[in-house]
Amino acid sequence: MAVMSPLAACLWTYAVGLKVLLEQLLRRRFSLPVLPSQDGKVAIVTGGAQGIGYETAKHLSRLGMHVIIVEFMYLELASLQSIRQFVEHFKARNLPLHVLVNNAAVMLVPQRYTEDEFEEHFGVNYLGHFLLTHLLRDALRQSGSSDYSSRIVTLSSATHYIGEINLNDLQSRTSYSSHGAYAQSKLALVLFSYQLQQRLAAEGSHVTSNVVDPGVVNTNLYKHTTWLFKLCKWLFSWLLFQTPSQGASTVIYTAVSPSLEGSGGFYLVNGRKMKSADISYNEDLQRELWNLSCKLVGILEACNKAS
Repeated sequence: MAVMSPLAACLWTYAVGLKVLLEQLLRRRFSLPVLPSQDGKVAIVTGGAQGIGYETAKHLSRLGMHVIIVEFMYLELASLQSIRQFVEHFKARNLPLHVLVNNAAVMLVPQRYTEDEFEEHFGVNYLGHFLLTHLLRDALRQSGSSDYSSRIVTLSSATHYIGEINLNDLQSRTSYSSHGAYAQSKLALVLFSYQLQQRLAAEGSHVTSNVVDPGVVNTNLYKHTTWLFKLCKWLFSWLLFQTPSQGASTVIYTAVSPSLEGSGGFYLVNGRKMKSADISYNEDLQRELWNLSCKLVGILEACNKAS
């Protein structure tokens, strides 16, 4: 399969961004309904100290949920060792886990690699959350019930529509494009979320997995974009961009709304279920990526047992 050139990936990324900005301008923005109290429930929100993650954590806390923000209970998604240590520390507290929000991300960073030699977008955005979710799966299963399913909410973006999964070069070593690598990581998250839902359903777990596109939101993720994009953001963010609070609305809704109780395997945008990229529904690709991911993070045997 031909891989998109760096220039094409860049142009397509900004074209998708422009499309989303125009859609946000023209459509009615989603407003959160009144949500039930979450007293006694526990959530983990990655990247919860700023932006969408912070707004999500703040709202869940207002609903009475005990929220663990991973910057305060240390977790470095660029390190497999840190992820394992975080899970050990969390489990040592003997807390239940009702909601996991996979939110943290890097965007359009220059070519660099994590301490485990993963390309940074793929390693942080995708593989870090893949391992974290796997290691917390038992806690989520034990906390779910027939009355209240535990929920996994994974954030992707509209750039997944132009993403390509290069199974022979997931770390983008042969031809690096920050735009292509970012889009690949976001497509990987959609594929992962759907495959995870299939596996959870097959084992009869009271856990659901959904993926959310928060839209184009005014956060600090854009520091590696072009000067022209930064200028437009500075001039027109008040009109075109969503605030972090608005971007978090669908995340919060997916995490606790009774209308989604027991429902998984969906892609949600602006509070509604939408169709993701055609390739994201390819179950063969979902399984191939899943198996490769298990191998990369060193849990192949555990993955096979859980299959």
